[in-house]
Amino acid sequence: MIRFEGAGKRHPDGTIAVEGLDLEVPTGRITVLVGPSGCGKTTLLRMVNRMVEPTSGRVLLDDADVAGLEPAKLRRGIGYVIQQAGLFPHRKVIDNIATVPYLLGWDRKKARARAAELLELVGLAPETAKRYPFQLSGGQQQRVGVARALAADPPVLLMDEPFSAVDPVVRAGLQDELLRLQSELHKTVLFVTHDIEEAVRLGDQVVVLREHGRIAQLADPHTLLTSPADDGVAAFLGRDRGLRGLGLRPAKAIRPRPLDDGLGYGGWELALDDERRPIGWIDRGTGSTELQPAAGYHPDTDTLRAALDAAVLSPAGVAIALDAGGRAIGTADREAVLAALTPVGGGPVDAAGPVDAAGLVSVEKPVSMEKPVSVERPVSIDKPDRTGTADGADGGR
Repeated sequence: MIRFEGAGKRHPDGTIAVEGLDLEVPTGRITVLVGPSGCGKTTLLRMVNRMVEPTSGRVLLDDADVAGLEPAKLRRGIGYVIQQAGLFPHRKVIDNIATVPYLLGWDRKKARARAAELLELVGLAPETAKRYPFQLSGGQQQRVGVARALAADPPVLLMDEPFSAVDPVVRAGLQDELLRLQSELHKTVLFVTHDIEEAVRLGDQVVVLREHGRIAQLADPHTLLTSPADDGVAAFLGRDRGLRGLGLRPAKAIRPRPLDDGLGYGGWELALDDERRPIGWIDRGTGSTELQPAAGYHPDTDTLRAALDAAVLSPAGVAIALDAGGRAIGTADREAVLAALTPVGGGPVDAAGPVDAAGLVSVEKPVSMEKPVSVERPVSIDKPDRTGTADGADGGR
């Protein structure tokens, strides 16, 4: 467990980056720090591995004050992932991953064997090991960065906006990969991001910070979206926080319409191939034979947000439920997706969890969640300034 006790950072010029923070980061869970630029997120993260020394209070790692630990030794026992991976350009991928094992005195064969295992774990092909960082895409470099952080099997991972420099598609894939890894490894993860959508997707608990590292709200994603502490937090979450909440609900809560009931929807008809894979929609009202795209969702892996998006994109207003092989197993219109937010006795919605007035339900993450840590009465945060300047020499994020 990581614990901040009155932790603060005041720079020599008098600038306050963090002021008297009390926070617990539970073992084996992902805690996300989120807030406007200059609120002290990165400063807090770097206090853990002593890249930033607090000027007041202390930071404890498993009840040991990190100030009493030798910095180099401390850092070798903590995984650290930053933006754009920070790989050594002159080293091949396999040696980049093996950096910490080399520093710990592992022999070359053992260190490289561990690196090869991690390449597979983060979803990279074995031949990637022989390449240099410049020969990889941005997403591949970030995966190598994660693998390097895991090389010595550290119990703690510090992740400073690790996915912010890649495109949205790659970013979503990296987020999925992190959740998959966490479901297997159960690391204690402290994650910094500016993106509230990323925060609620990844975090078991989310800490919304305001200026000087003060806690505006600490909650699980469901509580954060449905019960913002005040108007400042609500403004930071954005007006579409209800839609974000759909991303916390599994699509399996939808009751799809069986295909045996017919493939016609109003003036539209769904065309399938011989293996029942969707080909497209045909507009029977106009007599045209031109096929329109047929968007689908996977009940076992997607969320209600993905299903609603598929229904909105469909010319018939209908999303197609697909099995793992891409075969149609049913359909759901927009009303069916929204109906999944309303509990019906004995149905799948009840099994998914309680629904509140906002129509959002908490969903299990790959790791278990305990009751959210209680904090003092929340304080408001200012409306986020996406172009704000950084505080202090280290960015004060």
